[in-house]
Amino acid sequence: MQQRPECTYMLEKLRDDLPKHLKYHTLGHTLDVYNRAEAIAKQEGVTGRTLELLLVAAVYHDSGYLYQRIRHENRSCEIAGEILPGYGYTAEDIDEICRIIMATQLPQNPNSLAGQIICDADLDYLGRDDFFEVGEGLYQEMLYAGVVANEKEWDAIQIKFLENHSFFTPTSIALRNTKKQENLNRLKARL
Repeated sequence: MQQRPECTYMLEKLRDDLPKHLKYHTLGHTLDVYNRAEAIAKQEGVTGRTLELLLVAAVYHDSGYLYQRIRHENRSCEIAGEILPGYGYTAEDIDEICRIIMATQLPQNPNSLAGQIICDADLDYLGRDDFFEVGEGLYQEMLYAGVVANEKEWDAIQIKFLENHSFFTPTSIALRNTKKQENLNRLKARL
């Protein structure tokens, strides 16, 4: 990861200040989204200022979790708007960063390639070998928040989510769809 001061600042804040009950929306998740966004962007030919704003959005996309779970994307945009002007970002830059961040709000509805990339990066684990391990962290968060009561309920939610989810970029479709289907089949077999 490039050592941009605005990114270093937020990564340190996430490391130090995220609530301890978060087991999915962690510094590790943010770093994963950043790295996957960078890799997908490279494959999709995204460079220059668009890439820079995408990667800043990746670092800030879940910063709202420092304060709230519900509508955290909106809070992430507020945080970006508060912090990034101090690092020389214009109002237009911040608007674009916020459009990218808001693309991750469920149900995902990106309106740009950068938005598609961050959506795919944010849910990349759905089509990976570590799906169940990563999903366990999200289950713990949902259990803590009272969204689910048990693993059976969680598995049913995951099945519905996977059945309705689609990757956006050709890169993620090619790289993750087959394993995502395998993960879905394993979940269905468990239920």
